[in-house]
Amino acid sequence: MAILTYRYRLKDATSSTHLLRLAWACHTVWNFCNEVSLLAWRRDKHCVSAFDLINLCAGAGHDLGLHTDTLSEICQEYARKKRLAKKIKLRWRSRKRSLGWIPFKGRCVRLREGAITSKGRHLRFWQSRPVGGTVKTGSFSQDACGHWYVNLQCEVETPGVPLGHAEIGIDLGLTHQLACSDMAAPYSRANLTRQHEDALAHAQRTHKKRRVTAIHARIANTRRDWAHKVTTAIVRRASLIVVGDVSSSKLRQTRMAKSVYDAGWSQLRTMLAYKAIRLGVTYRVVNESWSSVTCADCLARSGPRGLRALGVRGWVCPACGAVHDRDLNAAQNILRVGRDTLSGIP
Repeated sequence: MAILTYRYRLKDATSSTHLLRLAWACHTVWNFCNEVSLLAWRRDKHCVSAFDLINLCAGAGHDLGLHTDTLSEICQEYARKKRLAKKIKLRWRSRKRSLGWIPFKGRCVRLREGAITSKGRHLRFWQSRPVGGTVKTGSFSQDACGHWYVNLQCEVETPGVPLGHAEIGIDLGLTHQLACSDMAAPYSRANLTRQHEDALAHAQRTHKKRRVTAIHARIANTRRDWAHKVTTAIVRRASLIVVGDVSSSKLRQTRMAKSVYDAGWSQLRTMLAYKAIRLGVTYRVVNESWSSVTCADCLARSGPRGLRALGVRGWVCPACGAVHDRDLNAAQNILRVGRDTLSGIP
């Protein structure tokens, strides 16, 4: 069994006002938890647990118009995030600076075709695909443009048998976002940030905040749509996926920072990971050191290296004479390291 999240856009004209009121109530509960946590630490140097917060919020659901399970989910999420952040308190939530978020349990809602019922309120949404499995938890969430979505976390059965039989090594890059070891042509798209930077700069100079938000949303949606299509195509033909552990933290401090942010390596790895789990595909992240400079045929480290040689996309191995494409050769080396890892070879 696995947990799969379905996300649908709500029809805002009939639900936005009601959801905004509930979101403000959720902000009130969150800020109450924040205040109680801060007071408990100042007085007794004691961290309030989620169980204590739930008991303190008992009975507030009727006055705020929230379900008791929603109060419980807010308290548990607050305690979890505070524990992960290792802080005494978290940021306060406000109407202007915080996006709407209303969690719920699966037993608190009733789902039907194109609509969901929560506390007697019918909320319609665009059901682009059928909901599979059993709804366990979920939430109503708001994006930066003010649109509302319903997120349903469902327990589904995983097929367990890969649809394809290919073993694929993947090299993540900037010019080409994905290079697969079994394909001559890599997956690439335009740099979306640079493509919209003129319109974004004009909107920022004229202080059009809504336009700035809309442009950022268009960039993010286009990037996400492309990533979903590419990762789905890769996972459906693979039985083994090996990805290099390229880190963007150091590259973000260079002149390539804008391209690094636009590439979305973390998003691509996350999508490959959960889609591989769902389809029963073996997924590994390995160390990609020396993958670009090592010849995939004779394993000689004879390729171009260093930042100055990043523009060299093809090279000939002086040891064996093999002609290599830089990205394809790196993907083949990553696949080799992944196979060695699975077989136990150090």
